[in-house]
Amino acid sequence: MVHELSTPLATHLVNRLRDEATDAESFRRLIAQLTLLLADAAIGTDDLNPVRLQTWRGEAEYPLVAESELLFVTILRAGLPMLEAAMALFPQASAGFLAIKRDETTHEAKLYYDRVPDCRGKHVILVDPMVATGGSLADAVTLLRRKAPGRLTSLHIIASPEGLDRVSAEHPDLALYVARIDPGLDADKFIQPGLGDAGDRAFNTL
Repeated sequence: MVHELSTPLATHLVNRLRDEATDAESFRRLIAQLTLLLADAAIGTDDLNPVRLQTWRGEAEYPLVAESELLFVTILRAGLPMLEAAMALFPQASAGFLAIKRDETTHEAKLYYDRVPDCRGKHVILVDPMVATGGSLADAVTLLRRKAPGRLTSLHIIASPEGLDRVSAEHPDLALYVARIDPGLDADKFIQPGLGDAGDRAFNTL
């Protein structure tokens, strides 16, 4: 269940991220803008509830997103700009945090921090800029599924076909939205052409 954004605007924003001249502040802003496009694609009618509103024409019922039923979970630290954008869009939503680090020798993901609130019955939306090998995402989805969410969705800026294949094999019913699927991984398991290290570029830790 992989959905790739195919709009010219998404293409423009992703390619601005690729530019080495894009500074950290601009990088975070571009990530935030892409997050809004991904959220627009991922939020469905199931997330809408009828609410009675007082309008200039009187009281009437209108559908609004049930923000309190949304839980955005980020994989630290690269996902923080995506989380901030999502929480600005839905300020009544909840946030959760996972820290998963890739072993540079084995390329396997290791969980070392889990601060995720109660997921039961909620629409849990994972946000992480990059899906390379897919190990971190697959592990995060496995962990979150144990917490009994009502629905589970993930949002990403770029991904490799290899990473998406791995995640889809382990979690075939995961709804996954990505702005761009790049050609593949290099010998060191980095996405090509990719963006570089999204966490380093977002926070000037190159």
